[in-house]
Amino acid sequence: MAKMKGGQLIAETLVQEGVPYVFGICGHGNVGILDALYDVRDRLRLVSPRHEQCAGHMADAYFRVRHRPVATLTSTGPGSANMVMSLATALSDSSAFMAITSNVPTSQHNRAPFQELYKHNQADFAQVMRPVVKRAFQPTRVEMLPLALRQGFDTMVTGRPGPVNLDIPYDVYQEEADVALPARSHVGQMGSRHRPGASDDDLAAALDLLAAARQPVLFIGHGATLSEAGPEITELAERWGIPVITSPNGMGCIRGDHPLALGFIGRNGAYPANQAGRFADLVITLGTRFDDRSSSSWHPGYSWNFPATKLLHVDIDPQELGRNYPPTLGVIADVKTFVRQLLNALPSRPGITAAGFAAWGERVRGWQAEWEAFVRPHFGDSTSPLRPEFVVGTLQKLLPEDVILALDSGVHHNWFMQFWQARRPQSMLNSWGYSSMGFGVCGVMGAQLAAPERPCVAVVGDGGFTMAPYVLCTAVEYQLPVVWIVWNNFAWGAIRDLQYGLFDGREIGTAFYKGASGERYNPDFAAWARACGAEGFTVTRPQDLGPAVERALKLRRPCVIDVHVDADVRPPSTGTWQLPPIPYKEPVFGKPHRP
Repeated sequence: MAKMKGGQLIAETLVQEGVPYVFGICGHGNVGILDALYDVRDRLRLVSPRHEQCAGHMADAYFRVRHRPVATLTSTGPGSANMVMSLATALSDSSAFMAITSNVPTSQHNRAPFQELYKHNQADFAQVMRPVVKRAFQPTRVEMLPLALRQGFDTMVTGRPGPVNLDIPYDVYQEEADVALPARSHVGQMGSRHRPGASDDDLAAALDLLAAARQPVLFIGHGATLSEAGPEITELAERWGIPVITSPNGMGCIRGDHPLALGFIGRNGAYPANQAGRFADLVITLGTRFDDRSSSSWHPGYSWNFPATKLLHVDIDPQELGRNYPPTLGVIADVKTFVRQLLNALPSRPGITAAGFAAWGERVRGWQAEWEAFVRPHFGDSTSPLRPEFVVGTLQKLLPEDVILALDSGVHHNWFMQFWQARRPQSMLNSWGYSSMGFGVCGVMGAQLAAPERPCVAVVGDGGFTMAPYVLCTAVEYQLPVVWIVWNNFAWGAIRDLQYGLFDGREIGTAFYKGASGERYNPDFAAWARACGAEGFTVTRPQDLGPAVERALKLRRPCVIDVHVDADVRPPSTGTWQLPPIPYKEPVFGKPHRP
């Protein structure tokens, strides 16, 4: 052991764990650890965005691309409070990073020093963080740091991943003690992973369910992405001809253009996915949950038909089994391990054949053809402002195979859920569970740092982009060649659509107007970008979108493309969604089915 300051111990531990970046912002409360980071700057890079929420979203996106956690650093009080949104986003979507927050010196606890929350407990901020992290640690002495750090690194990535919080009093950064670096995390060393599998009995029961099925479907989510189970799922689907429905964070595990890939399910899902969910006799759910949007608010016959349909639910988190639909068989397992077990065992069951599911496959292909005939004509529409389908289709053609697409919340997200075909895993980043605006705007920079050789593009709403326009400063400072495509419809479009659908078009507070004139208003986003030192283009005609995208990608520098999109074209609903007690709507295309 050697004498080390707390800040030095934290910095050296981050280096030891292979953390390449700390995303954070300076403050009086963290200057002690900033000094320690100076000493390791050649091994651990500090990246300082202009807002703490942005730091969290960057760390979140970095993990989604690399499946390796990084750290964030914030100061006392307001700086750390700004982390709540990004931590909640990461927790909801099973993403991990270490949020190092700062607090007042221990000698000043409960004396109301500058930026202390002391209403219920001294140095109360850890209580603020607790609901939005997997585990919160508050070491008050340097000697407590090694254990907290080791447990924090283990906790982040074991089981269902999630962020952790280390809340550090100011004096702990600066005080010295005889301490040693904690042992390296036992997770991830030498490429090892904790991958629990199904028991023999559960595996046999799963095979029995598949043997009895004639119309099975796979429903895959973020658990499949996190376990990197794409090859196994694709093999299972192809060998036995089982169609695949994907949640937003499961997209790319099987190529979106694969004939067996049916896309997303729910109100703004694809018609073939909803039809397959309605008519399936067995749903094999791999690492995803049945939230309201992917289940048509749990109304029978609109997306699913449980319990008439058998449910095999596999998840590493036991709390997800039976949360909304009691499974016929619930299995606590890593998705990759379970699917590999299934693949190894299936040859021993000769009664389970692709031929047995062939009629089901033909039926599914019929639904795919119906959907294609309905939606495809609009992908070539040459209107101004641009039709949403044209924008999605153009980007699908022009963005390269290895693009990482970061989506912010907004009406544009619904269009991408219906029509985007992700071609690689960990390449389509969504804020799904918490659906926070700012994730796509900020997170794309974390994705770019995680994959500097790949093009990283964010599609963001005009409302969401104006929440975090400071990202342009960060991208220019750190020379991040990110492209932001602003879906400019002069409105909070998704909420405006709800007003039109549920309240007869009684619009208030959802569109952007200048004064009393009624003139639509937004800033000139392209000029804004240029003022920050980035590039900027404005697209109001369909023929200009392709050239603008191609030029932005070739520049390899930060760029904003302001695309004016028709606000009056709405995604065609194929399921339903309800905000009780308001009645829910029937699908625009397709209709519910009850067996």
